[in-house]
Amino acid sequence: MIAPVPSPLSLRPALARIAQDVDRHFDLLLTVPDDPRKRLYEAMRHAAIGGGKRLRPLLVMAACELFNVDRARASRVALAIECMHVYSLVHDDMPCMDDDDLRRGRPTVHKAFDEATAVLAGDSLHALAFEVVADPETHPDPFVRAELSLELARAAGPAGMAGGQMMDLIAETTTFDLQTVTRLQQLKTGALIGFCLEAGAIMGHVPPEGRTRLRGYARDIGLAFQIADDLLDVEGDEALAGKALGKDQAAGKATFVSLLGVERAKRQAALLVDQAIAHLAAFGSEADLLRAIAHYIVERDR
Repeated sequence: MIAPVPSPLSLRPALARIAQDVDRHFDLLLTVPDDPRKRLYEAMRHAAIGGGKRLRPLLVMAACELFNVDRARASRVALAIECMHVYSLVHDDMPCMDDDDLRRGRPTVHKAFDEATAVLAGDSLHALAFEVVADPETHPDPFVRAELSLELARAAGPAGMAGGQMMDLIAETTTFDLQTVTRLQQLKTGALIGFCLEAGAIMGHVPPEGRTRLRGYARDIGLAFQIADDLLDVEGDEALAGKALGKDQAAGKATFVSLLGVERAKRQAALLVDQAIAHLAAFGSEADLLRAIAHYIVERDR
């Protein structure tokens, strides 16, 4: 029997706690040195500290809860995935990509600093993600650390997020059908979300053949997340979002909303949430946080 789904409001303490944990870790890791690297560290802190949903770190913590992983170790993997996510945002905002001026309600890194510093800040956050997961403090078992590093690289590279970003660039000049848009988003957005669930299983010593249900959950919430983002791009509030909206429509990109329509897209997102929660049927109350996250993904306003 599936445990009752917590109210989305119950996520607020969890989101607040993970945001505090992530900011505390970043504050310690990114202490500004008194040397010529100072500007780089300041740019990294500008990108990483404060703001953001911290949804990916929360997914890591929720997945680790399923297998009773030590919270301190889990929080390091949560930090690593946020490093990777923030790096992608820094580069995504640059003039050669989406050319955005605002992120999380603040000037983007290339605006607050300059383009060269933004490139280096993104590169450094990317490297920091692997430094964190490869550190023995994250897990004493070198095989666990190696698998975490391998899966994070796969999720971030050409078979994952970077590949999806390339498809997104091509989408500005090519008309994609629903199948291609789905593939694009499975790579650009879904791959890192998939890593969050995979990481919990790796930390819990679950073999690959035992991760099918978590992979199904990750696949479904990844697509639901992107449909919700596409809906917010059409119906959202820029003040709440902290960034410009409507850019995909202006660029003529095919999205789930442009291909399905608003109402059908909403129904599809709800169906994906139901499917994601069904993948957790074998778990008890230890999966309540994952169930709540699935609902939050389509009910959020930013």
